[in-house]
Amino acid sequence: MKRVASRSRQRGLSFIGLVFLVAILVAVVGIGSQSVPVFLEYQAITKAANKAAAEGNTVAEVKASFDRAASIDDIKSISGNDLQVSKVNDKVVVGFEYSREIHLVGPAYLVYRFKR
Repeated sequence: MKRVASRSRQRGLSFIGLVFLVAILVAVVGIGSQSVPVFLEYQAITKAANKAAAEGNTVAEVKASFDRAASIDDIKSISGNDLQVSKVNDKVVVGFEYSREIHLVGPAYLVYRFKR
């Protein structure tokens, strides 16, 4: 009895599969490259808010301190007037809330909302 060698099944990506995979990777890298500055700015805002809370005793001092730090760190999303300043047990607490939009394509936007 003779055995006939069956065709082995092909493995790997087809051209259309490769194009689809590259399109997904380009979209992820594009969105990621636009999102990184948004998160870096959020970290700078958090740092400036913490510093302002530690330095200031009044609302005006906290807002002025934040504005000084914002001008140094090039923070454009919020200003000292957007801060919510309160005192809890004789400690200054600074909060904020803002959103940033990233235009994707056509009418599609990616919206980041930050609150602290």
